[in-house]
Parts: sequence; structure tokens; C-alpha cells
Amino acid sequence: MPKSILVVDDDPHIREVIVFALENAGMKTTQAEDGAQALKTFTSGSYDLIVLDINMPEMDGLELCKTLRKDSDIPILFLSSRDEEIDRILGLELGADDYLPKPFSTREMVARVKAILKRCQPKASSNDNQGVINRGKLTLDPLQHAVSWDGEAIALTAKEFSILNGLLQNPELVYTRDQIIDMAYDHNIHVSDRTIDSHIRHIRQKFAAQGCETLIETLHGVGYKLKV
Repeated sequence: MPKSILVVDDDPHIREVIVFALENAGMKTTQAEDGAQALKTFTSGSYDLIVLDINMPEMDGLELCKTLRKDSDIPILFLSSRDEEIDRILGLELGADDYLPKPFSTREMVARVKAILKRCQPKASSNDNQGVINRGKLTLDPLQHAVSWDGEAIALTAKEFSILNGLLQNPELVYTRDQIIDMAYDHNIHVSDRTIDSHIRHIRQKFAAQGCETLIETLHGVGYKLKV
């Protein structure tokens, strides 16, 4: 089945260029001209990825991403006409999967979309690490992309899930921020320590809401480790 992509940009010419490139690559597309329309479109359809402009009327891309991440871990590729570090950092902290400044090559855009989709595909179980992981009250199923604490499901974004899964592979170890970056991001993406700290904070908050106050321990000047 062709992948279904939601393209969100307030510039009709840019939408047309993106749609043409994606459909030439064998994907299906749906368009939205601002964040508010995109939110309505997303909730009434089924999509594999969103190509999302940051600077839009009604609801900008950052606000839309923040809203979507409350209930969904759909992959998001951000676009922005401003190549500013703050946009990139905020987008990644909010849960975006990649960031592409305008103007961009449509070939690179399609390549990044394909790379994100490939990363987000469930991996076939090939060893014990791919099976369900149980540690105390914590359960993580990589194939179902499911996490629970004491039987209660917890909704994590794709990045948060990758980080927790990585920590669980060797739960007795302390992981540096650079190691955690490798768990969640491609090597060609620059991610700040602040972004990783933000992901860890969000994971803690979600588990704390289910009664787990000490999921991840901070070792100042070193990194993080599981406390469960």
C-alpha cells in the first residue's frame, strides 16, 4: 500500500511542488493550507507522515505538533523558511523527526521522508531484545510500540519510545546524552543536550502521572540511567 502523507503549508505553490515530488515517488498525499485545517484533516483521516511548515496562520506548525503529540506519534518532517536554530531545537523538542530549511531540494525532501518512514517501520523480531521487555511494573513491547506501567498504558512519542527502549537494553548502565541521541536520531541530525533533557523530562512526567516517580535517574555531569 502506498504511504499516505499529509502536506501542510500556507503557500499553494510549495504544496504543489511537495505533492508532485511525493506522488512521483509513489505516495498518496492530502493537503492542508494552515494548522487549523490540518488538525481537522488529520483527525478525520489516516496518515503515515506529516510534512509540516512552521510559519502558518491560524495555528503554526510548532503549535500543531504540540497538539498532535498529546495523542499521536505520527512522524513529522518540519519545513521552515527561516534557518534558525531555535526553530529546529523547538521542533525536535516537541517531537518532530527531522527538520528541513527552505528552500530545499525536492529530491532531498523525498529522501528524508523515505528515511523517516523506514525508521518508523516495526522491525521483525530477530533476537530476544526484540521481544516484550518486563522490568518491575514496566512493560515495553517494541513490535506493538506499546508501553505500560502497572498495567496502565502510557502514550510515548516515537522519540520517547526509542529512548526508553534503548535504556532498557542494558538497564544497569549509565548513558551519556550522546548515546541517548544515537538511540533516537540519525547521525546527520544535530541535536542539543537540551533536547535530550526535554525528552527525558516528558517521559518522567508521563510515568509520574501513573504513579512512577523514579523511572529515570540523573547522574549530574554524566548522563541518565533507569531507576526501576
